[in-house]
Amino acid sequence: MTIRTPQRMLMACAAAALVASVAAPADAQIRYDRGQNVAPVFEGWERNPDGTFNMVFGYMNRNYQEMPEAPVGAANSFEPGPADRGQPTRFYPRRQQFVFRVQVPADWGEERDLVWTLTTNGRTDQAFGRLWPSWELDDGVIRANRGMGLQGAPTDNQDPSIAIPGGTDLTVTLPDALTITAVVGDDGIPGPRQRPETRDDDDDDDDADAQRAARDAADRARRARRPHPTNQAIVKASVASETGLGITWIHYRGPGRVRFDPQSASVEGGRGGQVETTVTFAEPGTHVLRAYADDSVSTTPIDVTVTVEE
Repeated sequence: MTIRTPQRMLMACAAAALVASVAAPADAQIRYDRGQNVAPVFEGWERNPDGTFNMVFGYMNRNYQEMPEAPVGAANSFEPGPADRGQPTRFYPRRQQFVFRVQVPADWGEERDLVWTLTTNGRTDQAFGRLWPSWELDDGVIRANRGMGLQGAPTDNQDPSIAIPGGTDLTVTLPDALTITAVVGDDGIPGPRQRPETRDDDDDDDDADAQRAARDAADRARRARRPHPTNQAIVKASVASETGLGITWIHYRGPGRVRFDPQSASVEGGRGGQVETTVTFAEPGTHVLRAYADDSVSTTPIDVTVTVEE
């Protein structure tokens, strides 16, 4: 469920009921590692400066371990066409929000649906995108759903940047690994997560250090206990909030398992730098890897196409 501001709560409740009917049958308390469906989810829509709109989609993979694959086609398509709207074909476990955006024209209208149909493990589900006013997204909605509080980002916040100096079309031969360098940057807003100010006991520095350590441990425990979707999302805002800027890689399209080392990293200083990631592939084929630059509110993706040869 996408958390919304109060004026949107009625629509949110209806959406929650719809998602629950798709993704939470009577046996929802049973944990399934594999064999379950992936339910597509319409998160809401955004306005673009040129008058067009973005329909924003995510998904709920009901498996705790399995990452189903659904190539674009009859099992993974949009209508009205084209069938390929940039959707993923690999699906990470559990709830993943704000995964991709589909741009629609300014004259789309409020009564026209954009439908994502997805078939996984023998079950077909659909998500219906529509430009109803109650479904408009803003920074406050996104921030709340990413676990960063209910207030929106500062109005002067700019999206982070990301580039791949080595190019976005790469080739590797098995069993070799591939090292990718990403250059990420940000304006420093909203910056690192603010820690509460503390007062030290001047007469007992050891006691003050122990208290700080206990507070830090409690803070880490609280973040670890955050309810989903935050603690189940792959692109975690908590990574970026450590310094104000982070990067996360995902396997967006392609066969077999792909491993990243590291998959996520905070960028030292929070303003920019280079981050190296080593990628290993289990199967040959054409893979799309997506990297997100993340400032804890906004994310900027870039796709890298890798041809893996035997």
